[in-house]
Amino acid sequence: MGAVSGRRPRVFVVGIYAADLVFTGSRMPAPGETVIADGFMRAHGGKGSNQAIAAARAGAEVSFFTLIGDDAFGRDAAEAWRKEGVASRAVVLKGESTGAAGIFVNPSTGANAITVFPGASRCMQPSDLDRVEADIAASDVFVVQLEQPLDVAHRGLELARRHGVTTLLNPAPAAALSDDMFALCDYLLPNETEAGLLTGMPVGTLEEVQAAARALLRKGVGCVIVTLGDKGAWYCGPDDAFLVEPVAAGACVDTTGAGDGFAAGFAVGLARGMQPRAALRFAATLAGISVTRPGAAPSMPTLAEIERFMQ
Repeated sequence: MGAVSGRRPRVFVVGIYAADLVFTGSRMPAPGETVIADGFMRAHGGKGSNQAIAAARAGAEVSFFTLIGDDAFGRDAAEAWRKEGVASRAVVLKGESTGAAGIFVNPSTGANAITVFPGASRCMQPSDLDRVEADIAASDVFVVQLEQPLDVAHRGLELARRHGVTTLLNPAPAAALSDDMFALCDYLLPNETEAGLLTGMPVGTLEEVQAAARALLRKGVGCVIVTLGDKGAWYCGPDDAFLVEPVAAGACVDTTGAGDGFAAGFAVGLARGMQPRAALRFAATLAGISVTRPGAAPSMPTLAEIERFMQ
């Protein structure tokens, strides 16, 4: 369903929070080697948290569910969500640590490598989402990824579908999905690598990506959007298929979080009542701006910035 006239679009996100420890340098160390980094920053990350913050900055009323630890990272996360206007539905687990990620970025190319420890969020259970069912039901779009346990994502999609809420699964990192889980996805948003892993098909060319997308439709997905990095994205629905051109908003500094920004932008566009093509253009603009800035959540643009660039 689309956003009701007179109120902000509503997006509900389930996922993890991770404190991002970001190192920049010209190359990654080889095993057994120590390399001096050119720079360091600590930022807010985790795919779900990134998407929640990006969606809030893009104008949506956002609720976010996760589990965090009773530690400094968890307190920092709660403060960040408050400042960003994200309604936190997070639960604090005593004795557990909050998620963290070690990220290496080459600033000359924007390429990155990431290791994530989910922390408290790895303890998430499907029953946790039953406690926020009313919030899910009140949203326009439900968004989930696969950094938390798979059965949690499945339960969230079930609850959203029960209440007629549009469902968006970003299957990252890729995992084997059942046919009934595919059937719960109004929109599936993998990158090309994930599309290949989900189908067992090659994705080295656009024609192969198109074939993999059609295979995912046959598994019961409503529509598939395969993100292709700097080549844009391929949309494949039951009645339409087209390439979404990338948006160049400046020099690429850091691609960390760009996929999260794209997913969030698409969710916000759908929640605003946009047709998929327009929502994808909105998403591409958000992501295109984000890569011109360092960090994941810190790089996400505001609605005013997105609309100004689109004009």
